[in-house]
Amino acid sequence: MIFVTVDPKQVDEAQKVWKEDCAPLMIKSDGCLSEELLEGLDNRAEFVSYSEWADEEAIRRYERSDAHKTIERETQRLHVTAPPVTRHFAVTG
Repeated sequence: MIFVTVDPKQVDEAQKVWKEDCAPLMIKSDGCLSEELLEGLDNRAEFVSYSEWADEEAIRRYERSDAHKTIERETQRLHVTAPPVTRHFAVTG
C-alpha cells in the first residue's frame, strides 16, 4: 500500500494520473494481481494505492522496472503534502 496526500486542488488530477498513467502500467507488471486507488472518505485528498502481488520478488522486480520509473516521473507533477509512505502487509488469516 502506498499512502499519499495531495494538494486538495489536485484531487481530480491525482485520480486521472492514477487511472491513465499508473494503474495500466502496474497491472501489466509480471506478478501484479490487482491495483486499486482508494480515496479518503473524510479527506478526498488522501489516497491509498492498494495493490496485490504474487510474491515479494514480484514487488522487487516492479520496483526496479521501467514502469516504476515512469510512474515516479508521471506523479511528480502532483503536489503532495508529505512524501508518500509505502507499507507492505501479508494476509495472516
